Amino acid sequence: MEVLNVLIVLGLIGLVAGAVTDPPASSSVEIDYHNKVGIPLAARRKADEETSHFRGGRIVRVKSAALGRYSYMAGVIITLTDGRTSICSSSLLTNTRALTAAHCWATFCSQARLFTVVLGSTTLFSGGTRMVTADVEIHSGYNKFTLANDIAIMKLPWVTYSNNIQPIAIATGNKDFAGTWACAIGWGSPVTNNAFLSHMLAPVISNEECADTYTTHIVRDSTICVATSGGRGPCIGDAGGPLATADNSLLIGVMSFMHDRGCDAGPAGFSRVSAYTAWIYARF
Repeated sequence: MEVLNVLIVLGLIGLVAGAVTDPPASSSVEIDYHNKVGIPLAARRKADEETSHFRGGRIVRVKSAALGRYSYMAGVIITLTDGRTSICSSSLLTNTRALTAAHCWATFCSQARLFTVVLGSTTLFSGGTRMVTADVEIHSGYNKFTLANDIAIMKLPWVTYSNNIQPIAIATGNKDFAGTWACAIGWGSPVTNNAFLSHMLAPVISNEECADTYTTHIVRDSTICVATSGGRGPCIGDAGGPLATADNSLLIGVMSFMHDRGCDAGPAGFSRVSAYTAWIYARF
């Protein structure tokens, strides 16, 4: 009888867990960001900076960005609750707010304790203006398994603008940008060795084309994707970083997901900023 009771209790626990926990996302999307990407990439980038051994590479990587060209770009050095270090990117919106991906703060198996935000620098572990925050609000609809609503806003100590530190405006309205070119910025792939901030232009594709790879379970109206091919494209190590219009005037995306077989194995997925305009403005 005791064994039967135990089995019944375990069964009920399983039912409850199934009711509150979403199934894992398609295996084509990497959802264990910190363990699989952010932590090893942080170690590699730090070592590259310390040894000044920049071998170049492919945001799977095109060219290094000049200081001040992307003045809204902010690196994020992440201290996890277990003490390990990971990295992401973000975009400066105001003197006290920056936008990043929710999965930079929390995945299904890792949790951040604080962010060190790096502004006005083309390197991540040295230079620039650096400030610490633990005041991070992730979207209430964020799903750690499907990466729905993968967006978060950080509250920063007051940021003084300069030639190398400026905010970027956010896209509003219903324009989907498909068929246009956009600029992705970040520190990139865990398998390359370009420690400098890099940038590239990539074509924005329709959500229907993006869903052909990832399905509509992953690609929603609040997603915007760019094509990757021929070793060219944003990489998962650019997580939380900006996708801007080609003229560098509007933020249209926040880096969310890549294919788990590699940075150019499928389109790059971003949270579509214009889908979150009201949510963002309410937190200014």
